[in-house]
Order: sequence, then structure tokens, then C-alpha cells
Amino acid sequence: MQILLLDFSICLSYHETNTLQSQTKGDDFLHAPPHFLDSITQFPIVSLTRYQQSAGLSGQLLACLAYGGSTASIKSPLAYGMLSMALESNRLRPSQLVVEASAGTFGAALAVACKQLGHPLLLCVSDSTAPSRIDCLKALGAQIHSVSNVHNQPQLNQTAAALAQEQGGYFVDCFNNDLNPEFHRRVTAPAILRATNSQLDHIIIGVGTGGTITGVGEYVKAWSNISIVAVEPCESQALTGGFCGAHTISGIGVGFVPENYNPYVVNRVVAVSSGDAAYCAQQILLLEGIPVCQSGGAVIEAARRILLEKPNSRVLCIFSAIEPAK
Repeated sequence: MQILLLDFSICLSYHETNTLQSQTKGDDFLHAPPHFLDSITQFPIVSLTRYQQSAGLSGQLLACLAYGGSTASIKSPLAYGMLSMALESNRLRPSQLVVEASAGTFGAALAVACKQLGHPLLLCVSDSTAPSRIDCLKALGAQIHSVSNVHNQPQLNQTAAALAQEQGGYFVDCFNNDLNPEFHRRVTAPAILRATNSQLDHIIIGVGTGGTITGVGEYVKAWSNISIVAVEPCESQALTGGFCGAHTISGIGVGFVPENYNPYVVNRVVAVSSGDAAYCAQQILLLEGIPVCQSGGAVIEAARRILLEKPNSRVLCIFSAIEPAK
């Protein structure tokens, strides 16, 4: 398994510390980031050779393992990055209340980021959220506002926006805030192109909030002709105007088209069933020893189809989490 370590030190201009600079004493015994936060965006890129051979695929299949920080997902560096950029641009004031509509991984990532940056956090959640999840978020320091009769994310966002206005807070609004794709324009995309020398034919990304595919896609399209492929559940095809039903691929397929999603940088949308996604995630674990959640399995299934259609292509998948969002 080939491994390339992405160097994000050029991109993290918003970071409050001298990012990724080694702190040593005496005789250079240890070269390490001065703080754990300085290392959470060091995502390795690996070749999935065993899976590729098992599936009978030619070309090259790569994966960017975006497993950073306390949540073992891309949500940790994203949460810290969005808050840091909001502070940098004076959208967020020091010690100001932060408000978001999330009981999932992003909510947990925000709780940790707020603790590190000195902000109280108020999370708006549905009253159907599991008590164990509520307890977890409270343990991370978040205040919880439970909302009844909420049936979708836009409704929850409306409540969070109203609370932020009433209490003088900053509404993160991950589905609509451009700081979400901006993080990926500054960090994820430049690092991927440097690590691969832009020698890619396709980048495949699952769509949840739309931030990753938009940020990566906009940056990549400005510098190359790499094809950007979006992945959504077969059972919930909002991106292509199809039927939106229940599925089990947590983290993608939110049932509506997020404002952050830019369709003009997407060359193709691939729909993957929950069953295929689960099977591919299991295969990656068994064959490559890489833990990946079901959304990563969906991305792999999309890559498999593309490599079958276009042999000898060089394809990169972005895995955004180890555990499914809860």
C-alpha cells in the first residue's frame, strides 16, 4: 500500500499557531507538531491495490483518508477551520455564543472546537435524538435546545437561526455557509493536487453538506481538467431531481440540495444503493485493513463503476469518516 502524506502547512493561513512547525529541544530528538490541532489535517493518500486486484480493475485507485481530530472524520478540521476563519474575518467575536443545528458528527466536532477556541455552543436538535447522543454532546460542553415537530434539516436550521439572532450568537449554518467550501478551497484541494502532482482523471466525493465537493471542485477546475464526480444514495436522489426516500448511508443524501452544493463543477452524479455501499465498505476493511464508514463504501462503488467504464484512469476517492455519523 503506497502512502503519500499531504502537506497542509501552506494552506492553513487561518490557524492561530505556526502550523505544522516542529518544536524541538536540544538535539532535534523529536520533530512533531506543537499541538494535536496542528496535525488533524494531515490526511494520507493510499493506493487501494488489493481491492483493485480483487475487483479486476485496471488503472489506479487512490483514497484520501480524511480522518482528522477527535471525531475521526473530516468534520473535526472543518469545524475548527470554519470557526477560525469566522474569527479571522470578524464574523465571529471572541467568546461569542456559537449556534448550530446538528446532533451528529459535526455537532460533536464543533463542541470540541468551541472548547479549544473559548466559545459556548448551543446545538439545536430534534426531540427524536437518542438520549445517549444528547448525553455525549453535553459531556463535550454543548448546550442543547430540543425542538419538536421538526421533520427535516431546513426546519431545524430555521430554529437555530432564530435562536442565534435572539441570543446574539453566531450561526454556523454548515449547509449554507461559504466558509465550509472555503475550508476545502484553502486546505483539502490544494493539498490533494500537490500530493498527486495533479495527475488524476477523476475525484469522487460523497455529498452531504456540499462543502467538500464544492470547495475541492472549484479549486480543481481552476487549475486542471480533472473530472469531479458526486455520489448520492440511490434511495435519495435529490441532486438529480429524483425521489428522496429513506436510506442507511449516513453522512450523504440529506434529502435536499444544500445551498453550498455547486452543480457547475460536477461532471457526473453517481447513485449508489445502501446495500452496495455497505458491501464495499466491508471489502475495503477486509482487503486493505482500512476502516471506512458506509459513505466511503458508496464512493468506492462509484469509483469501481468508473474504472470499469474507463480503464486505465487514475481515480481518487475521499473517505470522510471512519464511523458513521450518529
